Amino acid sequence: MQNTKSYVDVLLPLPVRGYFTYLVPDHLKDKVESGKRVVVPFGVKKLYAGLIRKVHNNSPSSKRTKEIISVQDEKPLVLSQHFKFWEWVAEYYMCNVGEVMNAALPAALKLSSETEIIINEKAILDEKSFSIQETNLLKELEKKKKLTISKAIKAAGIKKIIPLINNLIEKGIITTREFVNETYKPQKTKFIKLSAEYEEDEEKLKKYFEYAEKRAPKQLTVLMAYMKLSESTGNKNKEISYNDLLKESSNATQAVTALVKKGVFEIYEQESSRFHHSNIGNSNIILNNHQQAAYNEIVSNLKEKEVALLHGVTSSGKTEIYIELIKKCISEGKQVLYLLPEIALTTQIIERLQNHFGEDVGVYHSRFNDMERAEVWSNIAKGGIKSGKDKISYKVVLGARSAVFLPFKNLGLVIVDEEHDANYKQYNPAPRYNGRDTAIYLANMFGAKTILGSATPSVESYYNAKAKKYHLVELFSRHGDIQMPEILIADIKKETRHKKMMSHFSSLLIDNIKKALEEKEQIILFQNRRGFSLLLQCKECEAMPHCKNCDVTLVYHKKIEKLKCHYCGYSQKIPSKCSFCGSANMLMKGFGTQKVEEEIPIFFPDAKIGRMDLDTTRSKNAYQKIISDFEQKKIDVLIGTQMISKGLDFNNVSVVGILNADNLIHFPDFRSYEKAFQQLMQVSGRAGRTKKRGKVIVQTYNPEHDVIKKVINNDYSGMYKQQLCERKEFNYPPFFRLILLSLVHKNPDMLNKSCDELAGKLIDIFGDNVIGPEYPLISRIRNFYTKNIMVKIPKDNKYLNNKKKIKKLLENFQKIQKYRTVRIITDIDPM
Repeated sequence: MQNTKSYVDVLLPLPVRGYFTYLVPDHLKDKVESGKRVVVPFGVKKLYAGLIRKVHNNSPSSKRTKEIISVQDEKPLVLSQHFKFWEWVAEYYMCNVGEVMNAALPAALKLSSETEIIINEKAILDEKSFSIQETNLLKELEKKKKLTISKAIKAAGIKKIIPLINNLIEKGIITTREFVNETYKPQKTKFIKLSAEYEEDEEKLKKYFEYAEKRAPKQLTVLMAYMKLSESTGNKNKEISYNDLLKESSNATQAVTALVKKGVFEIYEQESSRFHHSNIGNSNIILNNHQQAAYNEIVSNLKEKEVALLHGVTSSGKTEIYIELIKKCISEGKQVLYLLPEIALTTQIIERLQNHFGEDVGVYHSRFNDMERAEVWSNIAKGGIKSGKDKISYKVVLGARSAVFLPFKNLGLVIVDEEHDANYKQYNPAPRYNGRDTAIYLANMFGAKTILGSATPSVESYYNAKAKKYHLVELFSRHGDIQMPEILIADIKKETRHKKMMSHFSSLLIDNIKKALEEKEQIILFQNRRGFSLLLQCKECEAMPHCKNCDVTLVYHKKIEKLKCHYCGYSQKIPSKCSFCGSANMLMKGFGTQKVEEEIPIFFPDAKIGRMDLDTTRSKNAYQKIISDFEQKKIDVLIGTQMISKGLDFNNVSVVGILNADNLIHFPDFRSYEKAFQQLMQVSGRAGRTKKRGKVIVQTYNPEHDVIKKVINNDYSGMYKQQLCERKEFNYPPFFRLILLSLVHKNPDMLNKSCDELAGKLIDIFGDNVIGPEYPLISRIRNFYTKNIMVKIPKDNKYLNNKKKIKKLLENFQKIQKYRTVRIITDIDPM
């Protein structure tokens, strides 16, 4: 007999392997479809919204197949190709596809059940038998009828609520149930317009104006405001935003209400976007000869190659080339994904893109709230959303690395700007993907083309271009034939010896800042450490206060007057004496951006100072405010960390100061020279982006260092050749691929035993290409110890087979009973 039952394979946003099969009830058979969300039970009580991967009639081996509870969507949220993309990410980065789904979907579209507490109707409530906390909870329940766990905590006045709830359940006083609430809803905006009666009868409207003039002056104000707004918007139906009308009529709410009651106005709601969309401004770009040649070369060679690397020095006009390529792609009816490594960079770029493409441009990154991210997702998934009477459909999406997971349907071009940047790499949680590499695969799936752009390309990308895997296009002159900045070296040792150092500033830097301020020019000071002082040290025994949870020293933050851990957030008051020897002689050592911000006014009291680091950009619009203030010259000196070191375009910056170049160079990582060169070149590129040549002051204890010399000479080629030679000798990328295995446990003895055993098994397979186990620089975070094992795998046709061996080995290792509590974090292609 043929099985008429329908089943669905469902993907859940959880770190569990594979898909789960559920039975489809008869009343939902017509609604199920691949890509739609369904609410399903999982585990003992929990409910989740999963995505249907497949609808089929194959009954599972399990006799107790659970049913889906409901279908959440009218149309699929994701298509088959998006599932395939997620599955590739999971396979390549050795994680579960559920973890990829969790990273891909906005929080507002990921539904999980919440526990709701209700009073048992048959319960006998005797206050004498309850504790104070139980009484408080039950009184609130009687009032509200039901409470979520978070509200129950507030009502009872205790944080550990679960034992209390379990006690009341055992007594038969309360019961619990699970419920799922759809959180995303399209935004609705109030609109107002003339009623049909007054719209069609001009004489009647004229008479009401005459009446209002004599008897109701506030209503007249509202009517005049309405006419003014409807004329300025050119709206044929004369409908305007209710809030705009109130603003124009000085909040005459009562007068508006009276006009609605008298039938003059109608108020109604329409779906609208949560974003402000700009109209197209001046969309003409005239490429110079160098740019035009680069553009032509890219267009011509992308007919054969899938990826082009645009290597252009800072201020060479790469963005203008991107814009022309975007115009070409849109004209062909396709979508564009434009990736940036830093949210800060989107502020300037979005203005330029909106100037050319208006409301066709959308932005997607983690600083948006859940509803805003879900709206962008829905816009892409549904091919546009309603906003008033308009339909807004994004053809270009500008975003950080997570934008690769948006549900594109007709992707034609992917641009990865600043492709070298380590911020494209996701670290925690899984999937630990590289946004650049993932974007290249995504483009390939759609048959789209990829442009990688950078003034300082990664060694791997440049190697691929030189090996003819990518097409290489180079721009060696700045736009408008502006000179590259002059790079001057301030020897900190020499300045200190001659007593010319003023706090953390060399005489060379101070003199150049003074001259720039006199000429009404702006300055950027780069220090890649936030906080005030990097550490507090006892002068007698040299001991330093450490975090109680992590193996790091605490950093002094002056604003909160505390020592703080940048890893777990632990903070403590500044000790009056050393906790080891009791000495009161404690010294602040090192400096961060906060200290620079405090000291610059000592030398330049009239200068307006701004700071841009993680501490000053936590709020949603903080980036935009700081960048806007700097552009409008409300800030003379901008102090910042690596956030200010790339991509930003300021016309009036004539001096860039790098306060300590050595911090970037001396780092135990095979990429440290490459990263130091990139960061120094990038921050130098912020200077002199107009006709006047800019100056960069690099403060260092080692002016003869090879990286410093290559920066002075703008010698990317020399850096690349040197790095390539070293990496070939020691089996590092781009010749080998790396897999980093980090083992984590609270007990260091257990960690050491498990690491030694796993490393031994890996050495049996890969020999000398296994490094470790070794403790990382910071071996304990949040009281969990970490040890690393690095595996180098040749880039040959055995690579996939070798990865499978590692995956199988890890699966078997985690089945060993004594090591089941050891967590293994797998990082493919670590940065």
